[in-house]
Amino acid sequence: MPSTGSTNSSRRTGREAPMRDIRRERVYRCTASELWQAIATQEGLSAWLMPCDFEPVVGHEFTFRTKPVPGFDGIVHARVVELVEKERLRLSWRSGSLDTEVSFTLEAVDADHVKLCVVHRGFRGLSNVVARIALGLGWKKLLRVQLPEWIETSRRVPA
Repeated sequence: MPSTGSTNSSRRTGREAPMRDIRRERVYRCTASELWQAIATQEGLSAWLMPCDFEPVVGHEFTFRTKPVPGFDGIVHARVVELVEKERLRLSWRSGSLDTEVSFTLEAVDADHVKLCVVHRGFRGLSNVVARIALGLGWKKLLRVQLPEWIETSRRVPA
């Protein structure tokens, strides 16, 4: 007898269905250069995101390190996938069963404001549900509190 219900495509293909991406947009009162320093330098990323050994070179593999919690050893293995200065940075983002990608895209709003769009994509399967929820909350706080604080603090430091 033919099925009258819908068939889940992930069952048919054997692949796990993707979850929604995490997408956060925020406008910052700064220049594109200031925001780029925050997202595309080891000093910037280490200060507001997680300590890392980032280098702004396509193909560079590096790690972010933070405090471990149950189910997460505190290490994110990353690689620079794309880098367009003062426009876009795309990273692979792997930890445990998580194999995702994070992109940072800058867009000038006016001379004093830049919009940052962060998209974290590639969440698949039940094993990524908790990580997707935790990371969604984490990105919200990072972009609302920690990144603007770092931008403001970095302005006060003499060059």
